[in-house]
Amino acid sequence: MTTAIKKLTLDEYLAYDDGTDARYELVDGELLKMPPESDRNNLISLYLLSEFLKFVPIQLIRHKDTELVVIGNRTRVRVPDLMILTQELLEAIALGRATITSDMPSPALVVEVVSPGKVNEDRDYRYKRSEYAARGISEYWIVDADKAQITLLTLVDGLYEEAVFQGTDIIRSVTFPILNLTAAQVLTAGQV
Repeated sequence: MTTAIKKLTLDEYLAYDDGTDARYELVDGELLKMPPESDRNNLISLYLLSEFLKFVPIQLIRHKDTELVVIGNRTRVRVPDLMILTQELLEAIALGRATITSDMPSPALVVEVVSPGKVNEDRDYRYKRSEYAARGISEYWIVDADKAQITLLTLVDGLYEEAVFQGTDIIRSVTFPILNLTAAQVLTAGQV
């Protein structure tokens, strides 16, 4: 006998509280518990945060703390590792929960640091890629320490164009051309 799992609506997800500090994403109406990050992934996202703080006002930066509503087969809610907001988006979320709903402008940039494993790789390279493009996010970075590369996706006419950076390649961001980082600097962040 198979038991049907109740699918949550966006409103039910936003009201959900299991009494723990566990973090969840909503994927097609189901709660997906987010596992703890590896120390390497945390260092990479913190390093990028510190680099963006050099030229982006702190109020426009979100680090693993803001939900982003995207559309899949059903509503999905993602929690990116790093986001850079636009001023218009900042004003839209200023008075409420740290959730970017579908009626709000899109972030200028989303960064995901890939966790080990095929499921995580598929989520960041395949599913989030299409979700973020459909959401109109102009730039999406996939930082993959296991593959020793950063895939930078730039939205052009509704689809992402891809550039891959490795080693001493300087990351070329259309959205943030002032950024002066190599792939190696990001991928080896915090390593002794």
